[in-house]
Amino acid sequence: MSEPSDFLRVENLVKAYRARPVLAGVSFTARRGERLALAGPSGCGKTTLLNCVGGVDRADSGQILLEGARIDALGSDDLARLRRERVGTVFQFFHLLPTLSVRENVELPLQLLGRSAAERAARVDELLARVGLAARADDAPGRLSGGEQQRIAIARALAPRPVLLLADEPTGNLDSANGDNILALLRELTDETGVTLLMVTHSAEAAAICHRRLDLRDGRIVSAP
Repeated sequence: MSEPSDFLRVENLVKAYRARPVLAGVSFTARRGERLALAGPSGCGKTTLLNCVGGVDRADSGQILLEGARIDALGSDDLARLRRERVGTVFQFFHLLPTLSVRENVELPLQLLGRSAAERAARVDELLARVGLAARADDAPGRLSGGEQQRIAIARALAPRPVLLLADEPTGNLDSANGDNILALLRELTDETGVTLLMVTHSAEAAAICHRRLDLRDGRIVSAP
């Protein structure tokens, strides 16, 4: 937490859909290794902000800088490379591929990066052991509980060793017990790896594992402690 606060810098981000404002000048910074919660009511722009930071969507104006480099100025190929190599994403509904085994799901991003078979195997074994699911490596995702599927999704997101982890309501599809386990895992893994976490959440419990909370209302940050 001693890193400068401009590891991630979002400056005056504006985004509209069909002339409907969604983001109305959002600015904030995050430190390396910091966990940051994005909270607020449905429709306030949280997921749009996450998508812009992750390079999935483009803002109409403003800047996004990751380690000093402008994400918003990258072309399509460079954005795709950024998402593969440096940004991991965890979704509410897991988004595991049902035709692949647990091992193959975690291995997929490493295949896309052209990593060797030996490197892929070692990294997958390491992550499956870390999330407590090494024994389920050959199972199909559909045979796992919701909490187990989210553990695999987190392992997959961390496989390429990203510097930024985005999470969109990661406990929103889980019961409270499984949700608490996932939050504990996210806290532990971000501490261990030093990855910066930007998490969209409605959950006070999820926000509580973060170092700071940003509240969005009508496309604006209304508090940034």
